[in-house]
Amino acid sequence: MEHPAYGSVRPVTAYASVLLARNPDVMTLDGTNTWLVGSPDAADRIVIDPGPADRDHLELAAERPVSVVLLTHHHPDHTAGARDFAELTGAPVRALDPALCAGAEPLTDGETVEASGVRLRVLATPGHTADSVCLTVDDPAEPAVFTGDTVLGKGTTVVAHPDGHLGSYLESLRLLGDLPEGTRVLPGHGPELPDIRAISRAYLAHRSQRLGQIRTVLREHGPGITARRVVEIVYADVDPAVWPAAEWSVQAQLTYLRELEAPDGASSGPQGPSA
Repeated sequence: MEHPAYGSVRPVTAYASVLLARNPDVMTLDGTNTWLVGSPDAADRIVIDPGPADRDHLELAAERPVSVVLLTHHHPDHTAGARDFAELTGAPVRALDPALCAGAEPLTDGETVEASGVRLRVLATPGHTADSVCLTVDDPAEPAVFTGDTVLGKGTTVVAHPDGHLGSYLESLRLLGDLPEGTRVLPGHGPELPDIRAISRAYLAHRSQRLGQIRTVLREHGPGITARRVVEIVYADVDPAVWPAAEWSVQAQLTYLRELEAPDGASSGPQGPSA
């Protein structure tokens, strides 16, 4: 079974399977990946990102008992079904943002979540949103990282200004790039990828290229140019349907460039509820 596969639980590693929600659009790609995580001999599963409030999807994800629900960030395509899913399964919900939690404490950067026969380490990776986290798997035989929307299975991620912050996002990519070589990417959208280090390098190169293009536009059109006009120039070869999202990223890039030019240097930006 290959991606995309709707309505079926698709095994990806010995401890992780994915259930793809039927919510495809320009922002979610083929849909949102709900990850079901646990050792083969465990009776229950960790569920990462229950996804939208789609009863059929939630019931499929709940076919086995659930030990805990973990959320990678607050966007509704990942979280809208979380409350219903918690009621359906009786499982606690944990996220970096306390407002998203139910029956459990918020996640903290660096903590280990041990359940369903696996160990997950929480990495705060702000940038796409202030509350974004990734979850690494403590399994030497099959290292992997659940990346939410910080890294996608195809394409690149929107830095959702003003909640998102480009400087923080670049630091998060560097953090992910320090994970062991061969760490698989298990993303919130799109297919899994073989190596987070390679993807992090590619993402950083892409961001550097975009920043270079925007610097050129600023030199040619002046600092008063609007983010929308920058999108029309820099993203002229991109489907206009994604221009609103591109405008968020451009605004984040313009903010980042202004921070670099500020007398006291770049701002650290939003760091999420735990900061």
